[in-house]
Amino acid sequence: MASEEPDRPRWGRVDTDGTVYVTTDEGERAVGSWQAGDAESGLAHFTRRYDDLVTEVALLEQRLKSGASKPGQVSAKAREIGSGLSTAAVVGDLAGLRRRTEALVNTAQAAVVVDQERRDAERGQAAAQKEALCVEAEKLAASDQWKVAGDRFKAIAEEWKAIRGPDRKTGDALWKRFAAARDAFGKNRGAHFAELDRQREAARERKAELVREAEKLSASTDWAPTANRMKGLMTQWKAAPRATREAEDELWTKFRAAQDAFFTARTEVFNKQDAEYEGNKAGKEALLAEAERIDPASDPQGAQAALRGLQDRWEKIGKVPRDSIQSLDERMRAVESKVREALDARWAGSAANENPLLASMRDKVADATEKLARAQKSGDAKRIRRAEDDLTKWQGWLRDANA
Repeated sequence: MASEEPDRPRWGRVDTDGTVYVTTDEGERAVGSWQAGDAESGLAHFTRRYDDLVTEVALLEQRLKSGASKPGQVSAKAREIGSGLSTAAVVGDLAGLRRRTEALVNTAQAAVVVDQERRDAERGQAAAQKEALCVEAEKLAASDQWKVAGDRFKAIAEEWKAIRGPDRKTGDALWKRFAAARDAFGKNRGAHFAELDRQREAARERKAELVREAEKLSASTDWAPTANRMKGLMTQWKAAPRATREAEDELWTKFRAAQDAFFTARTEVFNKQDAEYEGNKAGKEALLAEAERIDPASDPQGAQAALRGLQDRWEKIGKVPRDSIQSLDERMRAVESKVREALDARWAGSAANENPLLASMRDKVADATEKLARAQKSGDAKRIRRAEDDLTKWQGWLRDANA
């Protein structure tokens, strides 16, 4: 920063012997010697040194104003510069710079007072904030919301650290209150979880019993009863209290493995059975295709013989999927009805039709057919099998009587 006084000779001079003088309110004072050039250069050199002091004071003023430096630090540095002016090896308005440093000291001292008042207010506010945290902690000490309250205690501790102040004595007393509340909560929580550990141990033993039973059942091939029992064990598992996480995970892995072993084996058997039933279905559909091509109109008895052979093969084919039973049987009965109607038409013109035994058997077959239809609508597997057996029996007897 350049000197504020453009008339440099007013504040100093260089004697013919090279001695440099500064002009003060008390008179001239030698500040150094200049032998390196002309007097103007020497005077400029010492004036720049004065400018450096001016710049330093200006920076102190700026830092005080902006708050970048503490008022006490600014005051001390300004005093140091001001006290050194009486011996400073510079050329410039020393009286003016001294007044400036004194003004800066006064301003800084006033700021020190303001800063002290501010710090006192901050300490009071800090004490009030920590008092409020103590009150909250003392209320939390009796809480049984362990997770929520525990997290809040941790948060309070962090908030406490972030609050600067108050004075040490007040701060220590408040901290003891907070620590006592936190310790009380910790003691209550410890007792709670000790009881919880006892309950979890009981739960672990209960679930271990369920695992042992599931493992015994895992190799069973008594599918329906075992499946029901496995489902019951799962219901009991869900209803049982939880053990510790580690024990719960270990037991659940074993329990689930036992369940999976049984149900996987059952699924494999049922899948194999389903595949077999699907194959049987395809076989019966192939027989139906042959049966539906029979034309009994020209040769009812030949059609009956052909149908009888197909029926024998039909009976040798095993079970089909449940949802296909009715549709397949209905198609076969339609063929049987077509053949029977052709035979009935022929019997109507023959003496054989007067045979009461044949008429009775045809009535039995018709009755058995109706019973099978009703059984299939009920969905009762045993009832369906009995009706199928009964119909097959009467159809066989009728075929033999017509032979």
